Parts: sequence; C-alpha cells; structure tokens
Amino acid sequence: MKLGSLKSSSRDGQLIVVSRDNKYGIKATGIADSLREAVENWPECEPKLKSLYDQLNLGGLTEAFEIENEELHSAIPRSFQWADGSAFIHHIKLVRMARGAELPETLLTVPLMYQGGSDTFLAPTEDIPQVDFAHGTDFEGEVCVITDDVPMGVSPEKALDHIKLFMIANDVSLRGLIPEELKQGFGFFQSKPSSAFAPFAVTADELGNAYREGRIHLPLLVEYNDQFFGNADAGQMHFHFGQLIAHAARTRNLSAGTVIGSGTVSNEDPTRGSSCLAEKRMLEKINDGEFKTPFMKVGDRIKIEMRDANGANIFGTIEQKVTQA
Repeated sequence: MKLGSLKSSSRDGQLIVVSRDNKYGIKATGIADSLREAVENWPECEPKLKSLYDQLNLGGLTEAFEIENEELHSAIPRSFQWADGSAFIHHIKLVRMARGAELPETLLTVPLMYQGGSDTFLAPTEDIPQVDFAHGTDFEGEVCVITDDVPMGVSPEKALDHIKLFMIANDVSLRGLIPEELKQGFGFFQSKPSSAFAPFAVTADELGNAYREGRIHLPLLVEYNDQFFGNADAGQMHFHFGQLIAHAARTRNLSAGTVIGSGTVSNEDPTRGSSCLAEKRMLEKINDGEFKTPFMKVGDRIKIEMRDANGANIFGTIEQKVTQA
C-alpha cells in the first residue's frame, strides 16, 4: 500500500491513497484526515486504506485523480518525533575524520541517534532555504520508518513489529555549524534544519523480498546537479531498524507516527559513490590531499529516489534546489 499527503490548509496535509504506479490518488475521506491520524489509529484505518488501495489499482474509481507532484507534501508533513540514527559505519568514520573527532568506543555496539526537528518538514519538491552559505549546506540521503506506539524497553526483534510504513529522506545538514555545537556538549540543533521526505510512504509488502532482516536491500539513487552522485546499498546498515527503534525506546515510550531514520546511506565500495557531500569531500581529502567539492550554493539541485528490481519508483522522488532565505 502507498500513502501520501496533499498540501492543504492543515499542517498535517490531507491523506491520500496512491496507486502502485504513482500515477493516481484518491482522498481517504471518511477513513482518516491525515497520515498522522491514520498511524495513530492503524488497527482501524489500515484495512480500510488497503481496501481503497486495491480498488484504486483496479481502476474505475470516479473520485480518483492524476497525481501532480507539486501538490504533494512529504508523506508525513510533520510528526511528534523524528529520531535519526547513524547505522552506516563507513559514514560515521568519514564524517568524524572530516571534523577531527574520535570514533566512539561503542561504535559497533550502540547506535548513534539524535532527535531532530519534526514540527515542519519540507515538501519533496520544496526549495531548501539557507541563511548563510558559510554554514556548509549539505544533503543526506536516508531510509526511514514510521512506527505505531512503541513500548519502552522493547526488544530489537519485537521493535520490528512496530514498523508500519517506510520512506526515504533528505536530512539537510549544516556542516559548518556541527563542530561548534557539539563542542558545547549538548548535541545538534541549529545545524539540523528541516528535513524533507519523499511523497509516498509504503507498507512492507510493496518492498517484497528487498525488505528482510530489518533492512531495505536496494540502492538509494542520488543525483546532484543532474549528475550521478551515489547508489549506495541501503541493505548495508550495521544496525537494523529494530535495533534503532529499541535504542530510541530504551527509556521512553514512542508515540505512533514516530519517524526513525537510518542515517546517511553509505558503502565502503567507492564505485557506489556517496549520499552526502561531506563523505565525498573527505574521500577527496584522503585520496588527493584537499577538498575539491564545495558545499551547496544557490541553485544547486539534489534528487533522491529508490527503485525496485524492475525499475519502478517506490517512494516517488525528492527533488529540491537551494535558495537564499
């Protein structure tokens, strides 16, 4: 099943069911007004949404309409919680090296995670507004999940049962602000502005055999200024999503609609490219002795999507450009 959100007067958007080929949508009238509401009432809403999805794919629903990308918000326009992990060890090593920071002693045993701003997500085609380009504007391609209510102390294995939907994200980062914020010992805030998510959130059956062992075993496709930038395999997460959810829920309950991110998708194979500028810059420093690729400037464009084995675009496309705020 595929779900999305139309831009509307509501900050939560308007929930729609989306056809498997991403071409048609239908409002979930009478089921739930928003994706947030649907996830909060998943046992009641899920079968009704699935029935509508099946009917939409068969065709003939008079209320169905053609999808217009500019009318779509992120699949979930806001959430009560956005917790982003860092499950790809290669990425951690490179970005820590870039800012001269030591690797944590628990690198392989305890996930890294920060709590991001979730009150306003950018739409998948919305400009990325930046105040000062000395801040080092960067994109980060990630995979994510949306959970139902997760009890405190849940095990990693049981945590997988609480995943209801999957998404992909552009987690915008300001690399120039991160070191000074971390020196204060209180984590990210100003260096993590609004993220964007792809327009469609999907259930596990849409991923087929690509979803296994708590990971999506597909490449995340990243283009930067219309050029290949990366196709790293998202299945190479060191920590799977159950482990990330369990880490987030160690000392608190997670409310339905919580979004958990994988962190930047990253592989050691250099032919797979990168999913953020910070990695590419660090590899340039290692291989050539200097940073060559600048951070994002006005007009730079980022495109992120994920396709299945048959080439179908699973989540729709994140396609943004940078503007001066």
